[in-house]
Amino acid sequence: MKAHSPLLRAFAALAAVIGWWALVLQFYLSLRLAVANGQGIGWGMVVYFGFFTILTNILAALVLTALLLARDSSLGRFFSRPGVITAVAIAIAVVGVVYSLLLRHTWNPQGWQLVADRLLHDVVPILFLIYWWFAVPKGAVRWTDIPGWYVYPVGYLIYSLALGALTGFYPYPFIDVGALGYVRVLVNAGVMLLGFSLIALILVWVNALKRDSSHFYER
Repeated sequence: MKAHSPLLRAFAALAAVIGWWALVLQFYLSLRLAVANGQGIGWGMVVYFGFFTILTNILAALVLTALLLARDSSLGRFFSRPGVITAVAIAIAVVGVVYSLLLRHTWNPQGWQLVADRLLHDVVPILFLIYWWFAVPKGAVRWTDIPGWYVYPVGYLIYSLALGALTGFYPYPFIDVGALGYVRVLVNAGVMLLGFSLIALILVWVNALKRDSSHFYER
């Protein structure tokens, strides 16, 4: 991928700052809550890095930051690949959709927790999808790429189940083996993967139909 235009880099910078700030804010809030509950900083870190939302927002922030600080490095070139950007866009869209449909009503955050909640689940997903629209050229991804994008959600499922088996902490109620059992959790995971696939197909379709945005690139 060619170097991006100053306009797109400026947008990426804004989105990256918002993303990293939201992650740092949530990190502080998670540690503070763990300490207040007598569980310690270590447990706060376990909980923080257990959430798909956090890990996906970190990936989104890395993609945006790599464009700005290291786009000519091997890492920068990796995060600039259309397939990688699209995989992260799918995952961050899943964050927003699943939270809105299944989780938003389960709690009532206040104060700075509300700010972090809105940024991580609403603002960053929207900003990253806008970035995806301009950063991925028309026709750069295809439906045959979708199986490769399963690596991240499947890897997260394995990670979260292993974390739960070791600590008893399951970050989301629909993967809580202790409450649901492995069969139900695997069924729920299959449904989530179908949702991931649907969003992937939508993004591939939109990418194929969109007008060429090559004017956002420096050739």
